[in-house]
Amino acid sequence: MRFMMLVIPRGYEKAAPDAVPSADAVAKMMEYNKSLQKAGVLLALDGLFPPSTGARISYLNGKPTVTDGPFAEAKEVIGGYWIIQVRSREEAIEWAKRAPMSDNELIEVRQIHEMGD
Repeated sequence: MRFMMLVIPRGYEKAAPDAVPSADAVAKMMEYNKSLQKAGVLLALDGLFPPSTGARISYLNGKPTVTDGPFAEAKEVIGGYWIIQVRSREEAIEWAKRAPMSDNELIEVRQIHEMGD
């Protein structure tokens, strides 16, 4: 089973385009990423630039409309993700619980649809 673990840093929706995590946070995250890789469960991972650098495309009546970030209505945004392959939802949650998150961050664990689902 594949799962996406979405990192949701509180306050990131207002972050400056050049915002970066501290060197200590990056070092801890690299160690965690290595543990996922060593266990053979890591499929992909990436950190994302702040929403102020992004764009949203809405499709009202089939017509695409582009809105540049930041997005005033956003309350929670994604700061990064991992895709892991594990045996169960419980195992995915256990991996998420080991992530080096601060008090201002949370992880949402979501199963990825497979072709046979």
